[in-house]
Amino acid sequence: MLIRKDDMVVVITGDDADPGKQRRVLRVLRDKGKVVVEGVNRVYKHLKPNRRNAQGGRLSKEMPIDVSNVQLYCPSCRRGVRVGRRYAPDGHKERYCKKCGAEMPGRPLSKPRKAYAQTRS
Repeated sequence: MLIRKDDMVVVITGDDADPGKQRRVLRVLRDKGKVVVEGVNRVYKHLKPNRRNAQGGRLSKEMPIDVSNVQLYCPSCRRGVRVGRRYAPDGHKERYCKKCGAEMPGRPLSKPRKAYAQTRS
């Protein structure tokens, strides 16, 4: 799974699909293959008044959606795109846009490795 916390994504299917609108990933549930996206798949939990929660009412929260329903947002293409992995010239692994080839923003996927660094000949 190439989507991480705090990435910007575009929801491509479902009730909250809005083409071109970018949203932030709040949590990634790797074992279930799901992500929690800000403002998507909101549900209401009805709370009864009790000693701890004196007032009660409706609590709104986001629920997980399947990772196949989102695409990573590419700032250079300005839309959701497919993402690949490759080694950068200094040897660290990075995510890149398969449409334009640009590096995706965020921290690298791995530390620089000498075995994969391109050497000058």
